[in-house]
Amino acid sequence: MTMQLDYEQLHRLLETLGESDIQEFRLEGDDFRLEVRRNLPGQTVVTSAAAPVVTAAAAPVMPAEPTSPPPAAASTRSDLQDITAPMVGTFYRAPAPGEPSFIEVGDRVDVGQTVCILEAMKLMNELEAEVSGEVVEILVDNGTPVEFGQVLMRVKPA
Repeated sequence: MTMQLDYEQLHRLLETLGESDIQEFRLEGDDFRLEVRRNLPGQTVVTSAAAPVVTAAAAPVMPAEPTSPPPAAASTRSDLQDITAPMVGTFYRAPAPGEPSFIEVGDRVDVGQTVCILEAMKLMNELEAEVSGEVVEILVDNGTPVEFGQVLMRVKPA
């Protein structure tokens, strides 16, 4: 039996895996191999993949390991570092309703500092800054659903 995945099926599979508590997943077909491992809470890493077979000729193929961020996530200024969503979930700026936000535009952040929470499958995942600098943009409203790889905020590295 030959296994084929089109863009929509692959997107739904990755979205479902991002929302689940599955730590490791492997899918193999005649012309591809997809392996997903979640090493840290809230981070999904695609470790290897070959070209999936597309069932419809006009359907675009989403690479399992993108070489660059999606066009909508491209930074408009080259001096800024994007902080992106490592999973599908709901974006929260504060640790709880009525509490102050983790960060505001103009705040200085340090590597490892919590900048927001992404809720996935009723689990609250703290997202930590991977760069130190000044927060210049927060692009997502509190309580908004976000996609994997979506730019959440931009930081001007120090």
